Amino acid sequence: QVELVESGGGLVQAGESLRLSCSASGNTASITGMGWDRQGPGTSREMIARIRADGSAIYGDSVKGRFTISRDNAKNTLFLEMNSLRPADTAVYSCNAELRDTDGRSSRAWGQGTQVTVAS
Repeated sequence: QVELVESGGGLVQAGESLRLSCSASGNTASITGMGWDRQGPGTSREMIARIRADGSAIYGDSVKGRFTISRDNAKNTLFLEMNSLRPADTAVYSCNAELRDTDGRSSRAWGQGTQVTVAS
């Protein structure tokens, strides 16, 4: 079992920055990749960023060049640096982790999410 707890959400003005954190606990040795998704009001879940165990990352088109994902493996913490925020970035941001057990089976864990609101 892996537990993920996000923090750092809040209300900001358009153009400002925000940094989200996601702390992982439990069987963290089973974590391979990690990522952030978001779901805005009335929209479907959107992949924002993924970071692999080797540190390589991919981003959704809507946040490329503005958001940066990083991880501190020693502290089991995932980060999302968000710059040049727009009202369209308003959403609940959820941390997730790809898990691999000793039998090689894969699963995914999700955090509860943190609200980010960007005012115009």
